[in-house]
Amino acid sequence: MGEDLAKRAEELREKIDEYDYHYYVLNDPLVSDKEYDKLFQELEKIEEERPELRTPDSPTQRVGDDLTEEFPTVEHDEPMLSLQNSYNRGELEDFDRRAREGLDGEEPEYVVEYKIDGASISLRYENGKLTSAATRGDGKRGDDVLPNARVVRAVPLSFDAPKGYERVEIRGEIFMPIRAFEELNRERERAGEKPFANPRNAAAGTLKLHDPRIAAKRGLSIFVYQIVGAPAELGDHQAALRKLEAFRFKVTENYRLCNNVAEALEHVERLEARRDELDYEVDGAVIKINDYRMRAKLGAVSRSPRWAIAYKFEAKQATTTLERVTWQVGRTGAVTPVAELEPVRLAGSTVSRATLHNYDEITRKDVREGDRVTVEKGGDVIPKIVAPIERVRDGSEKEIRPPKSCPSCGDELTRQEDEVGLYCVNAECPAQKKARLRHFASRGAMDVEGLGEAVVETFVEAGLLSNFADVYDLRERAEEIEALEGFGEKSVRNLLDAIEESKRRPFERVLYALGVRFVGESAAQTLARTFGDVGALANATVDELQEAPDVGPRIATSVRTFFEDARNLALIERLKKAGLRFESEADKTPEPGENFFAGKKFVLTGSLERHSRTEAKKRIERLGGKVVSAVSGATDAVIAGADPGSKLDAAKKKNVAVVSEEEFYRKLKEADAE
Repeated sequence: MGEDLAKRAEELREKIDEYDYHYYVLNDPLVSDKEYDKLFQELEKIEEERPELRTPDSPTQRVGDDLTEEFPTVEHDEPMLSLQNSYNRGELEDFDRRAREGLDGEEPEYVVEYKIDGASISLRYENGKLTSAATRGDGKRGDDVLPNARVVRAVPLSFDAPKGYERVEIRGEIFMPIRAFEELNRERERAGEKPFANPRNAAAGTLKLHDPRIAAKRGLSIFVYQIVGAPAELGDHQAALRKLEAFRFKVTENYRLCNNVAEALEHVERLEARRDELDYEVDGAVIKINDYRMRAKLGAVSRSPRWAIAYKFEAKQATTTLERVTWQVGRTGAVTPVAELEPVRLAGSTVSRATLHNYDEITRKDVREGDRVTVEKGGDVIPKIVAPIERVRDGSEKEIRPPKSCPSCGDELTRQEDEVGLYCVNAECPAQKKARLRHFASRGAMDVEGLGEAVVETFVEAGLLSNFADVYDLRERAEEIEALEGFGEKSVRNLLDAIEESKRRPFERVLYALGVRFVGESAAQTLARTFGDVGALANATVDELQEAPDVGPRIATSVRTFFEDARNLALIERLKKAGLRFESEADKTPEPGENFFAGKKFVLTGSLERHSRTEAKKRIERLGGKVVSAVSGATDAVIAGADPGSKLDAAKKKNVAVVSEEEFYRKLKEADAE
């Protein structure tokens, strides 16, 4: 048994060292954080039970190391420790119990804030001037990347340092906003370079560049969260965050002081629910005891403080096995590959499928059946395969070949000129019909509640639906629907009511629902606003279409082709007779004073019960208002939902009107009635 434990400990050390090398040095992670933590905790447990197996070079005896020989090193004034991770409510409650025991029964307050997925940095200021910028390194010393930190616009080069702040280290997280990350990867792919796996790796890699001019172009930013060396009278973490804000450092707006662990858990859940609204990546929340006296009493273990813990959100990246590839037919006839995966937990749900986009993407990434792959998911985006993990291949993987015939109707597939995709050109292809109907009924289009994927499948197979216009003939076929398995009188009535309600959708939604190739929600809004009605749009030439804002030749040609097809014109006539709207009701922006929103600027903060932020923004803009991101003297009102952030405080400081969620909905109702 003893020999087995010794052997296992050595195996774990080797694995963790390899994973550390790929994560910290190559910026190329091989496993998810959760998989890594599981191995690390197993090694810690073995070494705790058998201390003689603990070696000086064990990964448990150091903080993660990102030191290189390419930069000068800086000694940290205090060690930069790692945080212990937790993954569920029970582990967080255990942390709270241990803290209270260590505090002899005192009840701590907690500050909860986002855990930014970036690269840790310690900015040293002497007499208010930035003199070094050190990475975490081995926790005691780090690489001085000052030239690259200086080009990060959100890093102050100096601040008015009062007495007691002559020498301080301001610690934070350098990160790359999602839009900047996506643009950087597009540039790298165009240049034939390997894209970064995630924004964290991109931020860490940028800090280690030797040319600050390149770093300056990558759009890095920072959130700070700690003052090392501040006067003792600062007292607590919340006071430190407010002091940092007063010094004009960038502090995350979503932090909150909580009275106990139950409140902390509630705020953690709110933060996780809102993570997809952010323009930067977060991988969890950090829960810290607020009072500095309590922190000092609890102290730290070798790697992490006893007064703080990280709560890791469900991962947006995971590793799993690509078992096989199937081919899916979309509404335009595009045939795309879908990866069938060994099920894996990812961003709050179990994922078993991921998109591979097209065959050229498969070739470029060299993905094979049987590969271990990295999968990622952001917001409501369909999961996608980032890359295969080539180093673990054993030769059993199989090359993926494209199909020659449509998997739905069997017709021969074609590749259209100047496009990489495969296409089925059979307009009667069953899979295309179903996909077009699903799109038509989807939330961003006609939003027909109850007409989801399974119902569309059933209705097409039963001969009840073949095209969009058939949807509005279903009332005459209610008895046939009720005869189908799983449909009762009430469910049929609800579906028919939802179909009737969909007739109220504005012209731009109807246009988007028609599924014109390349015409997304934004283009549909532009076309509806520019041409006003379907007649003018149908008669517009390609040149006239291109005069509309952001409409290029590809969209213009596609629109022209759609309206030249007699079958599409016949469908539109049927939809008109059914009562759908084919004229824009937004020919002009409402003048100020026509309703509460017209001509005013609004800021949204907190979670709204009945609308997403995007939906609320669209409603306001449709009524002539404008939604901006920051509170200023020009802001007319802040609309505050549940759990508002620091924007609410900013509104109060600037004497900007605050509109409650209830009042917001009342104003919307009044505006709609005008």
